[in-house]
Amino acid sequence: MNSKVMNQLSYGLFVLTAKDGDKDNGCIINTAFQVTTSPNRIAIAVNKENYTHDMIIKTKEFNVSILDESATFDTFQHFGFQSGRDTDKFVEISFVRAENGIAYITKESNGYISGKVAETVDLGTHTLFIADVTGGEILSEEASVTYAYYHANIKPSAKPAEKKGYICTICGYIYEGDTLPADFVCPICKHPAEDFKPL
Repeated sequence: MNSKVMNQLSYGLFVLTAKDGDKDNGCIINTAFQVTTSPNRIAIAVNKENYTHDMIIKTKEFNVSILDESATFDTFQHFGFQSGRDTDKFVEISFVRAENGIAYITKESNGYISGKVAETVDLGTHTLFIADVTGGEILSEEASVTYAYYHANIKPSAKPAEKKGYICTICGYIYEGDTLPADFVCPICKHPAEDFKPL
């Protein structure tokens, strides 16, 4: 099987947010979709290593901000390349709180959806949260960003480096070294070594 065929699937990109007590957090996800209209439910898949995952497991609520084509690489770095366990991701970020008390981002987002977890499915590295839609609004008419648009227009191209290394073709993480271990897993997006290419 050619595993690259999975890259042909269409994905959106989203900022998933949660709140536990006074702590706000968010991360980038690429899996959010409506599964039923009656009841109105969505599903999101979240890596178990993300702090936002743990918050949703505990509180059972979240918001999904739908990123649009005005999104900058800084937004992906801010929400995707650092952990909320040791960083306040909402410093200097424009956001509003939905009725559920959880933040959603207002810049570079064309809408948000609030969810309350109804079921969970263990997917090994990820958890699939199936949630009742409890709120949401359209914020702009800007087109939603897709993975393809992100790769073509937002993510910077890899620049030749003096050091030897490998770059993740999914998120842009750079592994420095002469040889990439066969069992290496990207610390950012959790994709395997086969999704890296030499710099």
